[in-house]
Amino acid sequence: MFNNLSVRKGPMYDPAAVQPMRDELTSTGFEELLTVEQVDAAVRDTNGLLLVMVNSVCGCAAGSARPAVALALQHGVIPDRMVTVFAGQERDATDRMRSYFKDIPPSSPSIALLRGGKLEFMLQRHDIEGRSAEEIAADLREMFDTLATRKGPAISPEEYAERENVQACGSRIPRMN
Repeated sequence: MFNNLSVRKGPMYDPAAVQPMRDELTSTGFEELLTVEQVDAAVRDTNGLLLVMVNSVCGCAAGSARPAVALALQHGVIPDRMVTVFAGQERDATDRMRSYFKDIPPSSPSIALLRGGKLEFMLQRHDIEGRSAEEIAADLREMFDTLATRKGPAISPEEYAERENVQACGSRIPRMN
C-alpha cells in the first residue's frame, strides 16, 4: 500500500544552522562523509581502527557526544581514522553507515568503532544521554586502550584549547520544507 510513497532524502535542517556542529568535529580531525560512496570507501579502505561519529542536531546528547570524542582524541592512543556522517543532513550516507552496525537500531548521536567493516564497540544515544563529556570520553579512552594503536593526540593541545563546543537545541534549528 505504501510502496509508491516518495520520501525526500535531502537535508532536514538548514545547512548554515548545523555548520557549527560539523565544524566541532572537523576541527578535531574528523573527515565528513557526504555520500554513500565515501562511506563505503572509508569502511573498505581504512587499515586499522575506524572511529565513526553519527552527528546530530540534538543539543542534549550530541552536545555531550561531540565534546566527548574531541576530549577522548586527546589521549595517547587513538583510532587510525575518524569519520562522521550527519543524521538528518546527508541521509543516504548516514543510512549506509548505519548498515555497517548490524542489528543495531538507528541512533543519533552515536559513536562506533569498526575494524575491517565489523563493529567492535558502540555507544548509542541511550549510552550518551544524561552523561557528561568526561564520562563518555572515559569510556572511549578505555576502548582506545584496548583496540587502538595510533599515537595520539589527534590535534595539538593548543588546537584543542581553541575549539568551541556547540550546545544548540535541535528544536530551535529551522527545519527545511
